[in-house]
Amino acid sequence: MAQPVAESLGLELVDAHFATDSGRKVLRVYIDKPGGVSLDDCAGMSREFSTVLDVNDPIPQRYSLEVSSPGLDRPLKKEADFERFMGRRARIRSREAIEGRRNFNAVIDSVDGANILVTDFDGKKFVLTISNIEKARLEVDLGKE
Repeated sequence: MAQPVAESLGLELVDAHFATDSGRKVLRVYIDKPGGVSLDDCAGMSREFSTVLDVNDPIPQRYSLEVSSPGLDRPLKKEADFERFMGRRARIRSREAIEGRRNFNAVIDSVDGANILVTDFDGKKFVLTISNIEKARLEVDLGKE
């Protein structure tokens, strides 16, 4: 339900999940757009999505809605995410080992369909498939402008 709301506001839905945080239920929605999201973007998404949630009532219990940016270490989930951040460093965990490894701290070189070509610190290249990626996040690089 969050996807069409985000799109109508010119935003990308990065992730959404329902969690328990310190005993309270929270629906967390992460949005982004080129150049980053503002407080106004988050407030607009929260307002519009709250209306959709109120009308559809998909969650029968009490909860809080939180809308925010995915942060500097944003998750990479879709092919488009990897394409958008080519040239950037990411931490990637594969479901199954590739050449005996499951963890990669590497630069995203290119994307060819479901295949992601990365280069690690040692200059070794790996081809990862999106279906084999358990978790991927951008590496925070505070030295970059």
